[in-house]
Amino acid sequence: MIRVNIKDKEDINRALKRFKKKFEKAQVIKDYRNNAFFTKKSVKIREEKLKASYIQKLQSKEL
Repeated sequence: MIRVNIKDKEDINRALKRFKKKFEKAQVIKDYRNNAFFTKKSVKIREEKLKASYIQKLQSKEL
């Protein structure tokens, strides 16, 4: 559970901004989407390899 302590005389918008930042860092949405459906281990490995090759192509083009 994410908690944000509001300081004395602090604007609610600032506290909300800190809450959103903590929420993003906790990766709640990302974990929820990953667990929404089952993917086989072989499919995960294939996707990781494709992503790695894509990143490597981008990096080699920059040089």
